[in-house]
Amino acid sequence: MNYGATLAYLRKGKGHTQSQVAEYISRLSDKPCSFKVVSHWENGVSSPTIQQFLLLCEYYGIEDIQRTFRNINTEFHNFTKLNALGKGRVEEYISILSSNPLFSEPESISHTSLSHKVIKLYDTPVAAGAGTFLDNDSFSELDVDKTVPGDASFAVRVSGDSMEPRFVDNQVVFIKEQTTLEIGEVGIFALNGDSYIKKLGQGKLISLNPCYEPILVHEYDSLHVFGKVVG
Repeated sequence: MNYGATLAYLRKGKGHTQSQVAEYISRLSDKPCSFKVVSHWENGVSSPTIQQFLLLCEYYGIEDIQRTFRNINTEFHNFTKLNALGKGRVEEYISILSSNPLFSEPESISHTSLSHKVIKLYDTPVAAGAGTFLDNDSFSELDVDKTVPGDASFAVRVSGDSMEPRFVDNQVVFIKEQTTLEIGEVGIFALNGDSYIKKLGQGKLISLNPCYEPILVHEYDSLHVFGKVVG
């Protein structure tokens, strides 16, 4: 189980919602937190700060961080007698053995294979304001679990504030690849070569932030649908 999946497992085990976790973190840390931020932590899109991580451990009642997040048993015989280099070597061996089905628990192997998949996260963000070009050849691979919609084909990062409050600057959104959308659905569009995340209107692309005017689509414009936003 990876780091993000462990966070999700701990939260669900305590019966907390992502909103409850976000409220706790926001109340006690220097940086505000939302349920989407918690979701990103659990999906491996981003990581909490040290302060936020310690607050998570406190909230979930974690007493042994090494055992919980790195599967390192600090009660191994003579483990405490090792220096940092020796402990690091033990961790390396555990990591190597964990990836070998001969030495791994069957449950952990099946969980990983069934609940995770890899999708593309494009490096160039889509604009929630002025358009930018979506480079289809520049991407990184994002390891996601079952908390991400199963029909997600790829992911992009939002740039700008015109789709607030639903989508915020630098947020990663997940897209189902398709070439058509219904009126009122939010998707990723290429308009005259520039990419946008917008809501489809009748002859226009609409921002959720009322401070932005709709972008009119004329009959001579080139409009392409990349897909529908599903998460």
